[in-house]
Amino acid sequence: MRLVASDIDGTILGHDGKISDRTVRAFHACRDAGVELVFVTGRPPRWLHPLQDQLGHAGTVICSNGAVVWDLEADRMLSARALELDAVFEARRIIRRLRPTALFAAETLTGFHLEPGFLNSGTSPLLAEFTPAPLHSTLTADDSVVKFMAIVREGTADEFLAEVTPAVAHLAAATHSAPNMALLELSLPGVNKAVTLAEYAASLGIGPADVVAFGDMPNDIEMLRWAGDGYAMASGHPEAIRAAGQQAPHFDDDGVAQILEAKLAELGLRLP
Repeated sequence: MRLVASDIDGTILGHDGKISDRTVRAFHACRDAGVELVFVTGRPPRWLHPLQDQLGHAGTVICSNGAVVWDLEADRMLSARALELDAVFEARRIIRRLRPTALFAAETLTGFHLEPGFLNSGTSPLLAEFTPAPLHSTLTADDSVVKFMAIVREGTADEFLAEVTPAVAHLAAATHSAPNMALLELSLPGVNKAVTLAEYAASLGIGPADVVAFGDMPNDIEMLRWAGDGYAMASGHPEAIRAAGQQAPHFDDDGVAQILEAKLAELGLRLP
């Protein structure tokens, strides 16, 4: 175990915005043992404060499902892969043809753009600071879209993903990570958590056999398959569990901490 790569929401961070003390201790013990830590999330850089405030993490974070690599200590972008605006609007057109009720939003390197109606009571309150407006009126050639989102109020995310994926595969890679809403996340084709994590690990001279990865949702699938030790949370999505082949205990039981404690014990290390 030379590198631990972990998703954030639903894996180490609960709906209450808290990382448990046991999980914090496990990550600190890994860091003290010389194990590299990298967090791999669908979140944008502006939503990484739990890592700083609760874990004291000051290293690299792979954001926006692999589209952005962020230096948390320097508070700066290291790299980004963005969708072309033409692809964004063509994907929007195709999805609206399939699901006329779909609404859209775009995460860019400088902000967030969302259409009227995209927000409702079930959408993250972290988005409430943004003013809805038609995307064609707010997105410009200067905007680099790193994640494009589509939401419908009927059906499940799995159903929506199965319908949309083949229709837009030439334009964008689609996945989802919101457990209770039919919200899709689209990135540049070929971009996902595994691709960017593999590049980061290689830059440190670390191969997949020495990587332990944790996740819970379909946007973690490629990462869990790539890592030598990929663990899906027992509380996670069935597709993530099938992809990983190994389960960490339920989130409520500090599953990530339990696995890390066992790994450290194998190295002859004990948590204080």
